[in-house]
Order: sequence, then C-alpha cells, then structure tokens
Amino acid sequence: MLPIDPTADFSRRAWLPCPGCDHGSTCGDCGSGRNCDRHWQYLLSSQGTHVHLQCPDCTHVWSIDTRHGRPRRGRKAA
Repeated sequence: MLPIDPTADFSRRAWLPCPGCDHGSTCGDCGSGRNCDRHWQYLLSSQGTHVHLQCPDCTHVWSIDTRHGRPRRGRKAA
C-alpha cells in the first residue's frame, strides 16, 4: 500500500470512481450521481482534461482523461 501523496490536499477533490477499490459502489448518493462527503479522490494535479488522482482509502494512484472517461495512455498508474 502506498502512502498518501504529500501534495494531496483535502480541499482539492474529485468524485470519480476508484478503479482500485470502487469504494462508492454501494453508496446511494454516488449511485444517483450526487457528490457524497465520503467517496471522493484526491485531485493531485490536472492538465486540461487529464487528471491525476489518488484514492484516500486504498491509496491507488491513476490518471484519467475526463473527456473520454478512460485511463490516460503514456503514463503508468501505480
């Protein structure tokens, strides 16, 4: 398990599903498209539509192109 990135900031969050643990899969708010106060990811950085995230629960790190909803090519997710 990785540590939480030192640049992670609680005030910079994103509500996208974690591909590592999918911690919001049974949440009623997340399932209805609302942003709940529990199932979010740290927004580490962004470059246009590409965002770099870390899950606070399982610490999985990944990048995704939010325009297409798929992992970014050319960068390995940890």
